[in-house]
Amino acid sequence: MLKGGQHSRLHRLKSDELWHFYSGSALTVHVLDLQGEYGAFRLGSDPAAGQRWQGVVRAGCWFGATVDGPAGFSLLGCTVAPGFDFADFELADRATLLCQYPQHAALIERLT
Repeated sequence: MLKGGQHSRLHRLKSDELWHFYSGSALTVHVLDLQGEYGAFRLGSDPAAGQRWQGVVRAGCWFGATVDGPAGFSLLGCTVAPGFDFADFELADRATLLCQYPQHAALIERLT
């Protein structure tokens, strides 16, 4: 669960991660792919607003998440395939990412 104003810091895994939305405010998952391109998907219960119940982040991509409603919360779950191992988890280093992807400085500074 993330509360409004909280975020999931940029990190990456060696496996794909499937995010599941359960309840609360919509949430945006921010992704920097293997080519350094930015993409995002919104999880939530309102398909007409571009929200979906689940989304996948591919292995090796940097990603983090923000709750769309500052006063709300998002209840979520994640499935990692083929499996999660803390040895495969890497938390982003701000200085390193800023050097690699200066065009995404605002996002990197917000989520690191």
